[in-house]
Formats: sequence, structure tokens, C-alpha cells
Amino acid sequence: MLKGYQGMVDGGENIEEASWESVSSMLQVGGTVIGSARCKEFRSHEGRLKAAHNLVQQGITNLCVIGGDGSLTGANLFREEWSGLLTELVEQGLIEADAVQKYSALHIVGMVGSIDNDFCGTDMTIGTDSALHRIIEVVDAIMTTAQSHQRTFVLEVMGRHCGYLALVSALACGADWVLIPEMPPEDGWEDKMCEKLSATRSRGTRLNIIIVAEGAIDRHGKPITSGIVKDNRAGMKRLNIIIVAEGAIDRSNRPITTDNIKDLVVKCLGFDTRVTILGHVQRGGTPSAFDRILASRMGVEAVLALLETTANTPACVVSLCGNQSVRLPLMECVQMTQEVQRAMDGKRFEEAVKLRGRSFENNLKTYKLLAHRKPESELPISNFNVAVLNVGAPSAGMNAAVRSAVRVGISEGHKMFAVSDGFEGFSKGQIKEIKWADVGGWTGQGGSLLGTKRTLPAKHVDKIAEQMREHNINALLIVGGFEAFESLLQLYEARATHEDFCIPMCMLPATISNNVPGTDLSIGADTALNAIVETCDRIKQSASGTKRRVFIIETMGGYCGYLASVGGLAAGADAAYIYEEPFDIRDLQANVEHLTEKMKTSIQRGLVLRNENCNENYTTDFIYQLYSEEGRGVFDSRKNVLGHMQQGGAPSPFDRNFGTKISAKAMQWVTKKLVETFRQGRVFANTEDTCCLLGMRRRALVFQPVVQLKGETDFVHRIPKEQWWLKLRPLMKILAKYKTSYDVSDSGQLEHVVRNRPKESDASVAM
Repeated sequence: MLKGYQGMVDGGENIEEASWESVSSMLQVGGTVIGSARCKEFRSHEGRLKAAHNLVQQGITNLCVIGGDGSLTGANLFREEWSGLLTELVEQGLIEADAVQKYSALHIVGMVGSIDNDFCGTDMTIGTDSALHRIIEVVDAIMTTAQSHQRTFVLEVMGRHCGYLALVSALACGADWVLIPEMPPEDGWEDKMCEKLSATRSRGTRLNIIIVAEGAIDRHGKPITSGIVKDNRAGMKRLNIIIVAEGAIDRSNRPITTDNIKDLVVKCLGFDTRVTILGHVQRGGTPSAFDRILASRMGVEAVLALLETTANTPACVVSLCGNQSVRLPLMECVQMTQEVQRAMDGKRFEEAVKLRGRSFENNLKTYKLLAHRKPESELPISNFNVAVLNVGAPSAGMNAAVRSAVRVGISEGHKMFAVSDGFEGFSKGQIKEIKWADVGGWTGQGGSLLGTKRTLPAKHVDKIAEQMREHNINALLIVGGFEAFESLLQLYEARATHEDFCIPMCMLPATISNNVPGTDLSIGADTALNAIVETCDRIKQSASGTKRRVFIIETMGGYCGYLASVGGLAAGADAAYIYEEPFDIRDLQANVEHLTEKMKTSIQRGLVLRNENCNENYTTDFIYQLYSEEGRGVFDSRKNVLGHMQQGGAPSPFDRNFGTKISAKAMQWVTKKLVETFRQGRVFANTEDTCCLLGMRRRALVFQPVVQLKGETDFVHRIPKEQWWLKLRPLMKILAKYKTSYDVSDSGQLEHVVRNRPKESDASVAM
């Protein structure tokens, strides 16, 4: 369906059958290839009557609507009027009477496409993550180019009615101040903001960020705009950046604009100030890996929902909850979304935040916890010492997790210690206290600023215990991959001989391989996926306009095929070879033959991914030579080994925020356990539930004792015995035009099984 509802009303060439080839190479294209348009005519009864006529002529009774709450509300109204519209068409002689029975019901499934992430019922909408990528790219560029100037920066981002982009980008870059429509600042916010900017400069830090939503207003309804100062002060913070959401307001519903803020900072502080209004650059560009995977998962769930629906099934919307696709009643979500605006109009701002959902509320709480440092006199004094260290290979987002842990720990009253070079550095006494300002600007840094090693603690357990006594370490937070998991198991076992390890210990999974048991996602994996997808896009583009070509690309991951499989899904791969799904020469031959047939059509490029340890005999060179020989005369082949470029680079917005939020949650757990286990003047924790891994399982973050995860782990190959993403592989094969079945929800849960469905469906689905 071209041009959205306008195309449905106009009919004709706007409604055309989509073929396999017509949707090829669309994954990496931003915006909407089929187009979208606002349609006043569809809002009228006459317009919907025309649309119904055009759909019946094409035999279409299934609609998959991708849009915001307005588009989905219109779709539901169209569905409710459907039978009456058909009756009118019969009365007007435009359709035959038997068409009413044949096309008796219109089935609707919605997917939310909006960069604002303003739809209730889903954690993320399609397009939001890509918009965050554009915002963070700009923030990172400002930070690197303005380090030599003593300036404050104010950034205005989109979000006239929703502050999600402003809030999450503020978390991702460590902004000093954020202004969003859902939480206008209290009266006197101007003085408080200037005090904070002045205080941060006086401590000698080099970066201040203020983010303002597009429609920000204060509590009196006055606009908040941007404007900043021209009086460099020696010894003060060198750079301030303020991010303003497009729709930010104060408590009296007065808009807060970037010009307001600039004028305020210049007047009060005299700081040299610059304003950046990002505008529609946030809507454009190549979609991120997260958005490609999200849209693919939601798309298949929408089709399954349409195939299962009956005349009495209410319209649903496909949503994301945690790491799971779910179906929710469409109108309930629409009504809740509209209730948010009513709450904001009524100045019930706390209620508006709650209505936005748990994810939005948690983001706001985490930002407040990390961005606003309390005076020393207001901080609690716990007398506990907590150590933080990285273990294993570096991954993007580790530094964001450490920053969050340090600042939350200080806010809880603990003394925080940083350990350099993992357990190797621990045994050598490379331990020092780390302060609030020491971790400023860490969220955007890749790798591990603390330093990390793969060394396990067992060989140095005596020396580590000695260092723990010397520094009086009362709790331990480990950020790392599979080695971190093994390390925590060894420390738990060492409790039997060393009471120094009878303390609360928690691990945060951080590895690009995503091979840690007990969690669906690991810090760093999203950044690696984006690196893979971006490289695959460029590699495929390199063959544009040339002869038919197949690219063989090797990814990292050890024995875990996550990067190859999910990267293949996001990049539109024709095959992905992994250790978890054994293959032989017959499978390789079948893949070559399949690609050969595809290459005889209009498709001119093929993409094959291979996990580095998928098979010791079928190497990347072997597969390349096989494809080259068997494809001779039809296509030629090229090979690429991506290597450690997957492990480097600035962390993605997802990894920055994932690391920040789970680290904050882990430190709050540590505080709780310290209080619970403090007896007779000392901490003593020797139960299983005091040595945990914090991971995402389906819809929630859960603490799991590492001892209980041993049975779920293949220690030889360093992978979990069961991995949720394997359920996505049939989807990748279907999208690559293989004949296979997909009878479970893409989330991997047997919740939406399509029962008694014919193998070949003649149902028409319009989008």
C-alpha cells in the first residue's frame, strides 16, 4: 500500500502486490520505501468508504498498520465500520452482494513506528534507536571538537509531546541537565541549573551537557529555549552541553526553549555558549541494528497474529516488553497513550511519568540518581567499601557501567574503589579510591578505562584475599564476560577457605559474544552488531552496479553464534554458519545452489556470515573456495574477516544505557545485601543469594545465584546450553527465501503457536 491511507483512498496504482524481489535490499534503507502521507479524507466516512471499495476490489481483508496512535486509532475505526461500509457499497451497486459474505471481516494488527517512543504498551517503537544513534553521534562530535574551548552546549532534540529521546540521550552522554515535557522543572530551576554548571566547572571537569526537548516548558507554561555565555573562566569546566527535549515545559505549562537557556546561562554565569538544534536529522539515516531486528521480529509477529485472528478477535498491537514480543489490545494502548497527554495538560506530571511505563520511569530515576550530586553533608555514611573491576575482553559499555556503579555507590554513602587490570591487578594491589568526578565523561568511551585481563582469581586467591583485608573491601562488583562468570564461581567456592570472600558479590555481563549464561543480552553486543551491520552494508554496496557477487564474512564470538545469527538477520544474510547448528557439505552445497537460483533473478548480491569457531574444517577459506568454484559462471565471491573492529568503537546508545541501568540496579542490590549481612561490626555473607549475576531474562532484570547457573552452562565451549536467539534463525532463513517453517513466536516463547494453519495461505495482507 503506497502513500499510507492516502494510497488506500486513492486506490489504483497505489495498491500493488509485493514480490520477493521488490522488497529486497530494503533493510538498510531509512524512512519508508512504500511512502506515508497524512490523509484528511480518510478521517471522513466518505473517504473510508472509498478505501473499503479499493480493498475489496483487491481481495484484501488483512491490514498491518505501521504508525502512531492516530494511525492505529483510524485503523480500528475502519475495522469497526467495515461491515457497514460493505453494505453501503452493495446499496450503491459498487460491489456484488456476495462480497459482503466473502469479505465479511477486516483484520487489523498494528506496529508502532515513531522516533519519539511515545506509545504506551511497548518499551521501544520502531525508529527510536536509530534516532538515538543520530543524537549521540552529534553529542560525541561536539565533545571531541569542543574540548579546547570553555563552552556550554545546549542541544534541542525532537519530542514535542514526549521526552524519551531527550531523557535517554541524556543518560547516554551523561548530560548535566535535561528538560522534558513529562517532568517540568520546579520553580527556581534556573538558579539550580546555573549553580550546578558553576560547581562542575570549579571542579575542573571538561564537559557540561544540557539537553532540551523540542516542546519543553516550565511549570508556568513558559517556553524554555537555549542560549549561553561568552566569558571564559580559567580553571572552570571547559565544556557544558545542555540537551532540551522539543516539548519541554515548566510547571505552569510555559514552553522552555533553547534560546531561553542560552540567555539564562550567559546572563547568570557569563559562559561562552553554543546552541545546536538537531531537527529532522534525527529522523534520517540508516536504521540501526536494533531497529532492523525489532522491525523484523514485530513484522513476523504481526503476520502470525493476522493468520490466527478470527472475526471476534479484537485488534492488537505488537509490542516489545523487555526482550520479548507481545500482543496487546490496540485500543487499550491508544487510550493509555492519550491519557498521558491529558495528565500533562492537567499538570499531573508524576502521573504522566507513571503512565509512560516502567521503562520511562526507570530511565528518569536513574538519570536523577547519576546526574545530580548531593553535597557531602547530605550523603549518608555507610562505612562500607565497594570495589569495581573489569574481567575478560573489553567491550563497549563497560565504562558506562563502571561510571554508574561509582556514582550510585557514592550516593548510597559507600567508599568506592577501582581495581585496574582485573584480578591480576587485584593481586598486585592496583586498587585506589575513585571519586564522583573521576568517572565524568566515561559513558561515551569504548574499551575498558580501568583495564581488563582474562586472568582468573584461583591462581592468586591468597594474594587477592590479602588485598581485600588490607583495603577492607566489603562488596565486589565485576563487569565482564565469561571469564567474569567463572571468576565469580571461583570466589564463591573460595569462601570455604577464605572468609574475606564472604561478602556480597555481583556480576554484570559485558561481552560482545553474548555468551554468558543467565542473561539474554550482554553489554557490548549491540555495539558489535552495529559494527557488523554497518560493515556488511558497505561491503554489499561495494558491488553495486558490478557483476553478481557473494560475500563470505567471518564474525567473532568464539563458539557462540549470536553475532553471526543476529547480525545476519539485521544485514539480510542468505546464510549464517554457527557452532550451535551443525552443518555438513550437503548443507553448504544446498546453500550454494539456493544462491545460484536467486542470482538468476534481479538479485545481484549475496551475503554469507560465518562464526569464527563454527567448524574447524569448514573454514572461511574453505567456504570461500567452495562458493567460488560452485558459483562459477553465475557469481563470483569475496571474503572478509572483520576481526577486532567488532570489539572497538564508541558504545551504542543501547549499550550505554543498558550498562548504566543494570549497574545502578546492581549497586542498589549491593547496598541491600550489605545492610542485611552486617552483623556484630562486620559483613558476613556466605549464602548463594549473595553471589549473583544480574541479567535480562525475557521481560525483567533478575538476580541469579551463579551456583545455580552452573547447570545451564557448557564450560568446554563457553556458552549457555540454551540460547533464546536460536529461535530467530528460522526467521532469517525465511527472509532469505528458504522453504522452512516458523511456528513459534519470534521471542522464542511458545505463546502464539499458529495451529491448523494451511501450509500455503491465500490470504492477502496490506501494509
